[in-house]
Formats: sequence, structure tokens, C-alpha cells
Amino acid sequence: MAAPFLQPGWHEPFGAQLRDGGVNFAVLSEHATAIEVCVFDADGRHELARHRLHGPQDGVFHGFLPDADVGLVYGLRAYGPYSPEQGQRFNPHKLLLDPYAREIVGRFDWRAEHHGFEMGHVDGARSLDTRDNAAHALKARVAPPDAYRPARRPRRAVADLVLYEVHVKGFSMLHPGLPPALRGSYAGMAHPASIAHFKQLGVNTLSLLPVHYAVDEAHLAPLGLTNYWGYNSLGFFCPDPRLAQEAHRHDPSRVNAEFRAMVDALHAADIEVVLDVVYNHTPEGSELGPTLSFRGLDNRSWYRLVPDEPSRYENHSGCGNVLQVHHPRVTQFVLDSLRYWVEVMGVDGFRFDLAPALGRTPFGFDTQAAFFTALKQDPVLAGVHLIAEPWDLGPDGYQVGRFPGRFLEWNDKFRDTVRSYWLRSGTGVGRGELVRRFMASSDMFHHGTRQPTASVNFIAAHDGFTLLDATSYSRKHNLANGEENRDGRDGEICCNFGAEGPTQDPAVRNARRRAQRAMLATLLLAQGTPMLAAGDEIGRTQGGNNNAYCQDNPISWLDWSAADTGTLDFVSALLALRRDEPLLRHAQWFAAATPPPGEAAVRWYAPSGHEMQGHDWHRTDQLAFAAQLSEPDAALPRLMIVFNPEREALPFLLCFAPWQLLLDSSGELSPGSRVAVGQPLAVPARSVLVLRRA
Repeated sequence: MAAPFLQPGWHEPFGAQLRDGGVNFAVLSEHATAIEVCVFDADGRHELARHRLHGPQDGVFHGFLPDADVGLVYGLRAYGPYSPEQGQRFNPHKLLLDPYAREIVGRFDWRAEHHGFEMGHVDGARSLDTRDNAAHALKARVAPPDAYRPARRPRRAVADLVLYEVHVKGFSMLHPGLPPALRGSYAGMAHPASIAHFKQLGVNTLSLLPVHYAVDEAHLAPLGLTNYWGYNSLGFFCPDPRLAQEAHRHDPSRVNAEFRAMVDALHAADIEVVLDVVYNHTPEGSELGPTLSFRGLDNRSWYRLVPDEPSRYENHSGCGNVLQVHHPRVTQFVLDSLRYWVEVMGVDGFRFDLAPALGRTPFGFDTQAAFFTALKQDPVLAGVHLIAEPWDLGPDGYQVGRFPGRFLEWNDKFRDTVRSYWLRSGTGVGRGELVRRFMASSDMFHHGTRQPTASVNFIAAHDGFTLLDATSYSRKHNLANGEENRDGRDGEICCNFGAEGPTQDPAVRNARRRAQRAMLATLLLAQGTPMLAAGDEIGRTQGGNNNAYCQDNPISWLDWSAADTGTLDFVSALLALRRDEPLLRHAQWFAAATPPPGEAAVRWYAPSGHEMQGHDWHRTDQLAFAAQLSEPDAALPRLMIVFNPEREALPFLLCFAPWQLLLDSSGELSPGSRVAVGQPLAVPARSVLVLRRA
């Protein structure tokens, strides 16, 4: 039987969409001369037909295939000049994945024929590889129409957010309370045992490490490793099947359904879901990388090329290429992807990896870049959380405090300051610097209409030492990554307290425990938006590996059998206190000294009981201090937070006594005890205390 004739189609929406008894295709390419849709059998092994799309119309090739239906497997071939010196890399011998694919079938393996050039050729990346890669290429499958998602969302105020950065697989892979078939999967995250932990802990917003369909880097396969973190997205509309139950992984529709069910279950428990998304680069890498999708469809539109040498790619991501988000069609692609995950998959927001890429223009980073303007005007995305990792590797790449509008931003200065203050590992900081970070880094965020919540405070994240390892190691131990310990951050602020790694020395163990809990208290009591790295609440270790991106094994998985339940209870108590005391999650900037009417205030005191003066802030021989927080228009303070990083207990004279102790991070003092007027309080070594006016 002859293949159906491809009729002219609609030029939008992009991708393959069901309509009018067939499938409409719309593919972007401003520089291709022709694009073909190649139809395959259900297994994606045999090509059945090729159809040349109509167009282009405004840079879009389109076509309508009558009688086609859900489940149609297809790939794309793009024709045009192969002239790398001009930035053009069309090669119709390479089957390309539709960037808008809703479902992806096949399994990707690194093979030489995936490259548009002939590897090993004397002309290098300027040569042309004419081998057909279709038999081994990933392919798109036509998905059912996007289902309407009911608007059942927690819709939590930003001031109430408590972020929990977590890897879908790593959280539950070793969880004894989950059925083995669900461990390490989306369904595992939604299991009652997982939700019970989130609720007990007191976190309310999960920040999931990347779940977009990703592929591993080429250099990992010979090492027997994979990209566990997933920061190598290729399918920006598809959840990664590797994170689904094993029984679902070969059926993209079931993977999608499992992801949606996870979101629904978390929402029913009043827990929001934020996705870590990677719109800064793709797995196609540098000019020496493969031709999988974007490069073969329209290299000049999708990627930032070196202006005076367009055969090469700008590499502000450190991964070989950078998406050209300032291009109108790439801006549209990113927004279309974000809307899909909100409207169809139900998520509540996004954390943008290496986010300066979103605002890079030919003239540098611009807070008024087209993407930010379009995002601000988008009605679907108006109510979701937006979080930036505000740095990349490019020129002027450190942009903390400069993101526009509703963006929250990871604040690495908070991490480094808090670690330095409590660990004192040769990089100690004074009271003034800690106060600045504790009060939401007003030097970076108090401008325009930005609020303290813009500062996402953290002391550990997926990238770097875990909290336990930051107090157990003096240097990184990354040999398992296969790069001779060259990878990962050098000079990370840490302290082993006298022994490298695990030890049974009670003095060392006690010092580590005190430092960990003091840092956790500093994090969860600070103004701003707190983010806890999954596992820090139970004492997770990676054995000193501070770049475990390729460790899909017990190095990265949470070890529930060794859970530190005491720290878990401590973090739960901290977050309960944060919920109970509005001053600890205040949405506005605190005023100092005499506040204007209607504003909360903070005042600072030295251990002697006198209010801190200018010279006190510059003393290097004394680091302990106290903060008193007052409600708007209140005559007396309500809360006092005391910091003592010293190795010995210190007497504090507390003004406006009596006070009642609510929390002692060291565990030496009993909650509920009172401090009488004029009676000094012996504040334990390496501790944070919280007191409420009795």
C-alpha cells in the first residue's frame, strides 16, 4: 500500500500533534533547505516511509499526515549546507530527534555514526560522515493529546517555602519502607513512607534534581559510570524513563503517567514540586560532539557560536555548548517546555541550572533580555516558583542578586560564610559578615522591590560536600569518578576536626556534631528561603566525594540503615519552630534600632549585654553575639538568637529578661528553662540558642 500523501499542515504548535484524523508536524529551521519526516515501525528499527515537509513558512516546515495516530514513531532529516566554517552543520544522513518530542523511544548508545563528521578524519569536524545512524538513533513517538490538569496545587506563599533538594532515585533506592519494585522511582517518591518523612521533617517543597530525558556523556561509558545527576538533557518535554519503575521504562506513556501520579500524590499531601531544569546546554557538546537533534536541525539558531570562528561553540556551561536563548525561537522553545511541565505534568516551579544563560545576549547578561520579558508576561507561568542558579562559567558569569522580578536565587555567599564562621578552617569570618548573610544578604538583594525571600540559603547541595562530609574531611576524595581527583571543587570550606573521615574518637565526633547542628540552626532560622540537601538531616556521607555526579550507587544514595535519627529530630524541631514563629519567616526586611511604624526590628548584642557598636563588629578576638527580633510596633523583643562559635562555653548577659529557652543546638541545655533578670546564661560551645521572652 502506498504511503499517505503528506498535505500542507499548520505551522504551529511545534512537534507532532493529533488533529482532524491525522498528525500535524511543525519543525523549526531558519536555515534548512528541506526537512523530511521519516516514519518507522513501532519498534523504531525499520524505516517505512519518508515525507518531505512543506514550507518553510516563517522558518517553520510543516505537514499533515492523514490517518496517522497516537504511537506513530518518527525521526527527522534536515537538508542544507554542511559548512562548519559558516556555522552550518546539516547532514541528512543523521536521523534527528524532534526537540518537541513528548515521547522518546529507543536506547541511546555512543556510536561513531552519531557524529556529523567522520571521526579520525584528517579534516576533523570539518569532514562529512555519510553513514546512516537511523538504526541506533533515538526517535519520537506521537503522544496522546495533552490532558487538562486540574488546578489542585498547594500554592504556598514564598515566605513559607522550605526547599528540599532531592534526587528521585537516590532518596528511595535504599529505603526499607518501600516495596523493592518502587525504590528509586517517581512512584517511590510518592509512596506513603516517603511522604511521611517529608512531613515529619517539615519540608514543603521538593526541588527535584533533573528529571528531563537525559543521556550520559561519552567518557563515562568506558568507566562503567553514568550521569546520575542528569544535567545533560536531550528531551525537554519527557520525564527520564530511568527514574520510573522498571516495568514502565520501555513505555513512555506509562512513564508520563507515573510522573503525574507522583505529583498528584505530593500535592494531596500539601507538598509542592519544583524541577531543576537545564536550558543552558545540550548533550551535543562542542564541535567534536554528536549530531542528535538541535545541531542537525539548525545549528546557527540553537547555539551560541564563537563570533569570529563559527565552527566553534561558546562554552559558558563547561559542557561544550550554550543554548542561544536570546534567539526568539529558542526563547519560545524554553517557554513552551516550561508551560508543558506546569499545565500537563502539574509541577509548581523551576530551578534553572546555570541561569545566566537565560539572560545572555550578544552584549552580555541583561536583566531585560527577551526571555525574562516573555516570562514575566506569560499567564501560565505567572504563579510558579522561579529559582536561579545565578552563575555560569562565562564572562561576567556571577550574577547573584541581579535576577529580575520574582526570581529567587541560590546564595553561595551564605554557604561559604556560615561554613567559615562555624568551621574556622583558616577562612574564618567575623560577626558582621555572618549577620549580613543571616539577614538575607541585603547587600545583594535589598534593591528595587526584591524581598528577603529572594535569597535561597543553603549550606550543602548536590554539588559539593554533604554537611557531614564538610565536617569530616579536609579535602575532596573523588578518585571513584575516574578523573584522578582533578574534578570537583578545590578549596571547599570544610574541617575534619582532627581526623580524616570516619572516626570513633568521641571528642572529634562531638565537635563535628555540634558544628553540623549549629550550621543547620543558622540555615533554618535565617531570613530568606531555606534549602536543605536531602540526607543532611540523617547524616548522609559520600565518603568525601564532592562531585558525585556519576555515582549511581551507594556513594550517592541515602543510607537509611545508618540514619542519624537525633539530627532528624533536631531538624524537625527547627522547622516546627520556624513555622510557629512568624518572625523567623518574615517576608519583609527588618529595620534596625528604632523601626518605622508597622515594621519588625532587629537589634544586636555582645555577650556583655551591651548593644553592638561599630567597633564591636570589627573585633577579631570575639565572634559570639546575639540577635533580638521584635514584632512590628512591639515595645519589647519577642525572640533572641544567640551564636557562640567558640570552643568553650561563654557567659551571656541577656537584656529584657526573663527569657525562656526554646532550642539549644548543642543539646546541653533543657528547652523550657528560664533565664532570670540579671542572671548570665552560660551558652555552650559551638551552639545556637533560641529564646522567647517569657
